[in-house]
Amino acid sequence: MLPSPPFLVISDRGQATKPLVEIAEAVFRAGCRWFSLREKDLFRHDRRELLAALVTLGQRFGATVTVHDDIEAAVATGAGGVHLPGGGDPAAARRRLRQGLIGVSAHSPEEAAAQLKAGADYVTLSPIFLTASKPGYGPAVGLDALAEAALLSAGPVIALGGIADDNLASCVAAGARGVAVMGEIMRAADPEAIVRRLLAAMEKK
Repeated sequence: MLPSPPFLVISDRGQATKPLVEIAEAVFRAGCRWFSLREKDLFRHDRRELLAALVTLGQRFGATVTVHDDIEAAVATGAGGVHLPGGGDPAAARRRLRQGLIGVSAHSPEEAAAQLKAGADYVTLSPIFLTASKPGYGPAVGLDALAEAALLSAGPVIALGGIADDNLASCVAAGARGVAVMGEIMRAADPEAIVRRLLAAMEKK
């Protein structure tokens, strides 16, 4: 079962205007209940230490904190799950991580359906729209591909890439079970306000 609301904030300290723990606390105050630590370039010890701090913070708010790629860190800190890169093996991850969410990145409807069939609890499909977080990364798959992924998939598809309050509702209408946002929140002077605005747009779907 996905966190409620199914609204995922993904970290990127390279874009962040504040420390990640401070951003996470702001988004939790705004009503977000799902945060994933993506800092793949951190030394293992530093990433695990940061993850542990985020997990502790998440517990205060009843929020799920997951981590990208690092299954061992998820196990060690009691994180709420792991998000694997495209081509990851959700079945192998489940053998190591007995409890918690296992997500996988996908970039086509077919890949999304295959990863859910292979045992992922959810997939992110990206980029739905062009995004400032990854300039030149694309082309955008668009809403038609999102709708196709939702039809093909026997599980939740999360829309990622260029999500904003003016297009979030169209992602949900196309079949996305939820949305994921990174850069807009990381770069925000007031991440709490951004999350409140996006959650309001989700409620209006």
